[in-house]
Amino acid sequence: PLAVRQRPHARPRAVTTPAPSPPQPMVIEAMRHGNRVKHLGKPSDQRKALLRSLTTELIRYGRITTTLIRAKEVRKHADHIITLSKDGSLHCRRQAMAFIYDKQLVHALFEQAPDRYSERNGGYTRILRTMNRRGDNASMAVIELV
Repeated sequence: PLAVRQRPHARPRAVTTPAPSPPQPMVIEAMRHGNRVKHLGKPSDQRKALLRSLTTELIRYGRITTTLIRAKEVRKHADHIITLSKDGSLHCRRQAMAFIYDKQLVHALFEQAPDRYSERNGGYTRILRTMNRRGDNASMAVIELV
């Protein structure tokens, strides 16, 4: 067999060190104690528009497919809008119109919701988990009106 010879008095190799980087400003990231808003990776105006459109489509079609985190956030807004429609006052109707994009949808909801959800105190939506999304493996869910 071939023996590997080691040189006993080999010179150490020169090691290059990277140039020192300029000092970076100190960034302090605070903990989000008590902040319950899910940012959904968007600025506040885009996040509000996304939640408004998802809530509008959920009320229009009764069932939508979205990511699990978005479904959990939409559930809060959809339950609130249905609670407003059960009350049926003019103030509640104006609050719903300020949030929902479709005026005719608000009128239809205010006509049907008191009969449909009269015996139910909250919990107007159901979230069912589905397969993860292909591509980024995001948790998907179906949210539907009960």
